[in-house]
Amino acid sequence: MVAKFRNIVWLVLAFAVFPCFGASLELNTSSAQDEAFRQLRDAARKGDAVRAAELAAGLRDYPVPSYVDYYLLKSDLRNADEAKVEAYLSRYKGTAIADRLRNDWLLIQGNEQNWSSFDRHYPQFVLDDDTQVKCYALMSRADKGENVAGDARALLTRPKKYGEACYALVSDLAEKRQFGDDDIWYQSRLASENNLTTLATRIATLSGAGSAEVSKAMELPAAILEQGAGKGRMSHEVYLLALGRMAKKDREQAVRYLNEASSDLSDKEQAIGWSLIALPASIALSPDALEYWQKAARADIVISPFAHEWKVRTALRRQNWPLVQEWIGQMPASLQKEPSWIYWKGRALQAQGQRDKANKLFATIAGQYHFYGQLAQEELGQKIQVPAHRVTVSDSELKVMSDNQGFLLAQKFFGMNWRFEGIREWNWQLRKMDEHQLLVAAEYARKVNLLDRMVNTSDRTKNETDFSQRFPAPYQEIVEQATSELGLDMAWTYGLVRQESRFVMNAQSSVGASGLMQVMPATARYVARKIGLTDYRYGKINSLETNIVLGTNYLNMVLNDLDGSQVLATAAYNAGPRRPKNWRSTLVRTVDGAVFAETIPFTETRDYVKNVMSNATYYAALFEKRPQSLKARLGYVSP
Repeated sequence: MVAKFRNIVWLVLAFAVFPCFGASLELNTSSAQDEAFRQLRDAARKGDAVRAAELAAGLRDYPVPSYVDYYLLKSDLRNADEAKVEAYLSRYKGTAIADRLRNDWLLIQGNEQNWSSFDRHYPQFVLDDDTQVKCYALMSRADKGENVAGDARALLTRPKKYGEACYALVSDLAEKRQFGDDDIWYQSRLASENNLTTLATRIATLSGAGSAEVSKAMELPAAILEQGAGKGRMSHEVYLLALGRMAKKDREQAVRYLNEASSDLSDKEQAIGWSLIALPASIALSPDALEYWQKAARADIVISPFAHEWKVRTALRRQNWPLVQEWIGQMPASLQKEPSWIYWKGRALQAQGQRDKANKLFATIAGQYHFYGQLAQEELGQKIQVPAHRVTVSDSELKVMSDNQGFLLAQKFFGMNWRFEGIREWNWQLRKMDEHQLLVAAEYARKVNLLDRMVNTSDRTKNETDFSQRFPAPYQEIVEQATSELGLDMAWTYGLVRQESRFVMNAQSSVGASGLMQVMPATARYVARKIGLTDYRYGKINSLETNIVLGTNYLNMVLNDLDGSQVLATAAYNAGPRRPKNWRSTLVRTVDGAVFAETIPFTETRDYVKNVMSNATYYAALFEKRPQSLKARLGYVSP
């Protein structure tokens, strides 16, 4: 009866006279309709097909039929008739939500190994941004007898994105003997490196290892290590898994165990063991990390891209420029092409007196608008300036954007505080735009007060740029007053706000930070007490003026507490004031601010500091209308 009811509702919805997607969307809806739409999305997420059908039946006139139909299908997609899926994809062809449904369908077809359906749909998956779908695509190719081991090794580097699909790929390739024991044990160690112990155990058992023994290595590593390395590869690999787990908890103990087992392990296995100790030591900024990496120096061991980066950072922190150059050269080719490692290789060459080679590397990224592009530009003797160009946009060009139904739908979602859906719809419209069209779209975003979309859209251009879009300065009178009273650098403040909230006033982080400057509730209360803001109440954290006053005062507090270093204070704003002090205390010598920023242990904070400092340099160039130095702004950090 349930299935019959669901099918009847689907047929009614599928053939109802909805507004055609090609026509102008009228998105004015009642609060009751929007609430039913929210409930429909929730029902789809829970897989409650009956509730979804009831809600969809009441939304026949809702002006977003593509999403109503999507949520109805999504609620029971695993049991859906493929004809219904095909009908949906045909009806809404070319839309973002149709591509999302194809993504969902591909995951189901891959999971069921229905390769005929998978192969029909995969070439039409436009975004192709789902690691699991890519794993299934490789399984499909392997099913036809193709050797995909090389492509699989290149793909399988981020276990947190594996899901069931990529484990299935590893299992399938092991069964087909395209993956050998080296691949299996590396993937198990990689999962363990990412603290995915269940996945690490499942992968290890593909080699024939007992799950109980591997689980013990994950959960009770000392129990395995006390037994010794034993004999044979299986025993040695389980021992190495346990060693990696121990290294995260107690490096000194891990070093002791490895030294004790050295006579039982091959040179290669010992090198793997040292790499397993070196990585957590590097992230902890241990002075011994460099020695551990040197003991792991063998060309025939495979370490993760993440480990390669920390290996170089360890040498960088010690200013060992020959090792920086050598170890960048050992990175996978894809990593070596990233601007960060191009820049640091150039610095290593420069430090060794090879200035011409260094300058050639700097020149390849100096025109790029980011942290490393700015630093490379300065290494070539040029200060940081902003292009004077501002895009000229006609009324007719803006009208094209205002008539764009994907943009209208995005605004509808933003109004409902559905930021994920809104951003997806907005970005979908940008895929085929040339640079001028992107700048026009950014200008339209400014017009409708979507400043985060303006920044994001304008940031996509490489040749034609408009820095008034990339680095806006809204609420300048309020920010200027707050910063001038504190003697705070307004350019730095805007650089931080751009990174924190992208000027979304009601921005709310997953940990509760609020408003333009993303102030935590506890921080807000503390700062309010310190500055005598006696009438402060929790709700005021989202008030524009209050949020800026609290945020700038806190920024000023951490700056004063950290010797006026913008690098340290920026890190403190993101990670808390104690952590930058701890990181600084592990230095063995004074380093320039770029080296300190590059070796911040937290990935989020490391990227945050680099982006804020880069932003601040551009804002200073805009405000002061003269060339700026990022290197001077970064300064030096001493122990």
